[in-house]
Amino acid sequence: MSIVYDRTKTVVRRHAAPGEAVPLHPEAVGFAGHYDVDVDVLAAYRPTGKGRVERQVLIVRDYVLAGRAFSSIEELDSAFNAWVPLRRAKSHGTHGEVIGHRAIRDHIALRPLPATPYVVTQRHLRHVGKDCLVAFDANLYSVPARKVRHRQSVEVRATKSQIALHATVPNSDGETLLATHRRAVGRGASVVDERYWDGLPDGRNRRTTTGDIPPQPRHQEAGSLMALLNRAAAVRVEVGRRPLSVYDELTGTLPFTTHPTPEEPS
Repeated sequence: MSIVYDRTKTVVRRHAAPGEAVPLHPEAVGFAGHYDVDVDVLAAYRPTGKGRVERQVLIVRDYVLAGRAFSSIEELDSAFNAWVPLRRAKSHGTHGEVIGHRAIRDHIALRPLPATPYVVTQRHLRHVGKDCLVAFDANLYSVPARKVRHRQSVEVRATKSQIALHATVPNSDGETLLATHRRAVGRGASVVDERYWDGLPDGRNRRTTTGDIPPQPRHQEAGSLMALLNRAAAVRVEVGRRPLSVYDELTGTLPFTTHPTPEEPS
């Protein structure tokens, strides 16, 4: 029901003081949730917490590798497979049971794996361009135009061979997957499914001329034409103008003055 980890960076985001909650990496939390197990993190400077697991490395080195040379991986595997039955026939030094018998009990106690494995991916947020392309790792990948909008944020889930584009909010069916593509090799590639461009403007609704046919005059309603005439007449209205000296003579009657008083520095 639980897996014991040391304080590796793939599980622990940062170290915490004794007694405080240990912040876990989101990918480790997702992995544990998929397989329905709890994450148990060892305390700092506690090497004996899982020493029996690491002890197996020394046992294999001493009983299989020490003093021997191997010319191929197949020869090394044969030597290891020949040693395993001898090891499982011995009694364990801690629990006292025969290792092979205890292994059978442990295997029976294990639960079956889920139908789908947990896929470890890189996860990044990216914006959708006007052409419904998403840039990731110097390459472009298309998403369906009818499911996204310009500048919308989408989540890129990248594996070694595949790019999956997900919406940040599930749709009415609870799905977030928008598109999947093979991961491009190198830089500057465009991985496009042209079916995803359905719904983008294609230029067929634009008015174009070749020069052979003169453009037809636009038809305007009487009200719109009259508004234009009134606007043109308003532009020609003469506006009265006064010299600035008139305003200087009126400064004495205004509630404030712009001239400095004797008490104020000029």
